[in-house]
Amino acid sequence: MMDDISALPIEAKMTAILVTMFAILVGMHSLQKPANDVQKNNTSTKLLPLLLPDPKKEPSKYCYEVFAWYYTALWIGIFGFIVVSQAYEYLTAWGYLGVCGGLALPLMLQPLLYPLASAPVVKNKIIINPDIQRPFYKRYSTKATIYLMTYAFIGNYWYTHYFYSVLKAEYTMPSHRLNDVPIAMFLATHFYFCTYHVCVSNGILRYVDKTYQKGWMKTMLFWFTILALSYFTAFMETLTISSFPYYRFEDRTMAYTWGSAFYGIYFIVSFPGFYYFDSHIDDSKQKDRPVTLVDTLTIACGHGMMILLLLDFVRLYLGIPLVIGGVAFATTG
Repeated sequence: MMDDISALPIEAKMTAILVTMFAILVGMHSLQKPANDVQKNNTSTKLLPLLLPDPKKEPSKYCYEVFAWYYTALWIGIFGFIVVSQAYEYLTAWGYLGVCGGLALPLMLQPLLYPLASAPVVKNKIIINPDIQRPFYKRYSTKATIYLMTYAFIGNYWYTHYFYSVLKAEYTMPSHRLNDVPIAMFLATHFYFCTYHVCVSNGILRYVDKTYQKGWMKTMLFWFTILALSYFTAFMETLTISSFPYYRFEDRTMAYTWGSAFYGIYFIVSFPGFYYFDSHIDDSKQKDRPVTLVDTLTIACGHGMMILLLLDFVRLYLGIPLVIGGVAFATTG
């Protein structure tokens, strides 16, 4: 039976995997009981199956997530045009830096230059972001940005070498490199991860967390959602950049199936970690012990180490040596 499955074309394999995950999720959702206050007290905005934060109880997160959704549409449009039109063929090492840096910079500078993030109207009332009243170092957007920047740096500096060693991946475009990883990828990862965490995973996990009654069934659904979403996110990124010829795998079939599971290890840790990060920013529970920038850096590094260990456990299980042969700085192409 396993031989028959392994003989299937990659399209059939991935369809079977994704349809199975979706069917399990639908079944698990059907077994849940709605939370008692889901209709009466929750004013969160639903984008099924996503749930934005409650604008009354979590205005900082609400405004930041709305901003992230708008910016996601912008960067995907620009990035998509570059890939579809093959404009990347005209980019030099500096060109890649300019494109990726130009798209990452608005997210990085938003907490400093535009702390309002957004001022959406909910039920004829403008939601004002409390971040505009906070010092820079206390803003939710500042801490979220530092978390994602730290995570993106760790991921590129360390985890990329696991892809080089385990999946035989390689970047071949012209690039300025740090530790044999294109610096442009450090920047691109920031806006990718902002969309993955701030928009998609936060919304989906919040939907599960806030919609259903507490209990072991909801806990199982919550964690299976994390596993399924991690795999799906990793697969979709691999699929959508497959037409970009300068990021290659030795075996693309393995990259889609097992590689998506390997990449998904990142998100098994970071999706729930970021969802619960600074969860009391807008309530009185944080007055005694607010989350500081040092806390933020420490949390991101802690999550990063957990991911690194999981990746290395998989590498050791497969018996593949880890080779890190880069130099501090180099330019290729």
